[in-house]
Amino acid sequence: MRQTLIKVIAFFVFIGIISIPFISSLTNPSAQDLKIYISVDMEGIAGVVTGDQLGPGGFEYERFRRFATNEVNAAIHAAKEAGATEILVSDSHGNGENLLFDQFPSDVRTIRSWPRRLGQMSGIDETFDAAILIGYHASTTNLRGTRAHTFSSGKLTGVALNGTMVSESVWSAAIAGHFNVPVILISGDDALHEEIVPVLGDIEYAETQKSLSFHSANAMTPEASCKLIASKVKAALARIDDFKPYRIIGPITLEVSFKNYRPVQVLSYLSIVERIDSHTIRFVGKDMTEISDFRVFLTSYSFDLEP
Repeated sequence: MRQTLIKVIAFFVFIGIISIPFISSLTNPSAQDLKIYISVDMEGIAGVVTGDQLGPGGFEYERFRRFATNEVNAAIHAAKEAGATEILVSDSHGNGENLLFDQFPSDVRTIRSWPRRLGQMSGIDETFDAAILIGYHASTTNLRGTRAHTFSSGKLTGVALNGTMVSESVWSAAIAGHFNVPVILISGDDALHEEIVPVLGDIEYAETQKSLSFHSANAMTPEASCKLIASKVKAALARIDDFKPYRIIGPITLEVSFKNYRPVQVLSYLSIVERIDSHTIRFVGKDMTEISDFRVFLTSYSFDLEP
């Protein structure tokens, strides 16, 4: 009898030991295999204030390529520590050739250059568990955001979905939502944070700087920004089940306002485009992928494209 009791106790102890990892995997997101999408712009990187940091002609561009790469790496390493086993990075600023991707872990893949379908969210699909937006900025209609614009600061004065002006962050979240993927973290300035909360709700946010004007900000150091992003990634993945995809159900109405008259007039010759005022056109798409294709065409096409 005593030997039987010992065997029974030993059996239940054994069952308890082997069940701990299983239970942990159900209750702790860090034990799960996660597939993460990271889209990277640059205007919201800590310290970015003018064109000097944003393109190959700027005297600080090479330094800020490195700073942007470091912020992405901070997100990558934090995600891996929290259970990410597959990460895709989208280089989504300017020419799409900004990030020093040789400095990423060898198993991370990077999407570079243009044109590409889905733009800043190219490559995302239903297999991803979450999306992260690094270095994003406020919309062109924002009164104070540093480097605030929507897709083109030189050509566009407004982009609206179903009558509501949107930022690139909300646009990217809507594309992710089409594939049932939630955006769980965004980094950028405080103006963007205020702008997205009413739309995207209680997502994690890494405030890298406080906007003082379109060309000025009170910025964190690059090192502090990386630490903040890493901590926010871990916080987001620790409560990944709290986030819901941002979905816009089709048909979707896109309205785009241009600074100049001529593109609006020429686009209105298309039967699928309606000119609703001197500077604004309207297009209706069945879903965000069709809306995105039209937007990529608007901001990418040039008659003299070669080869």
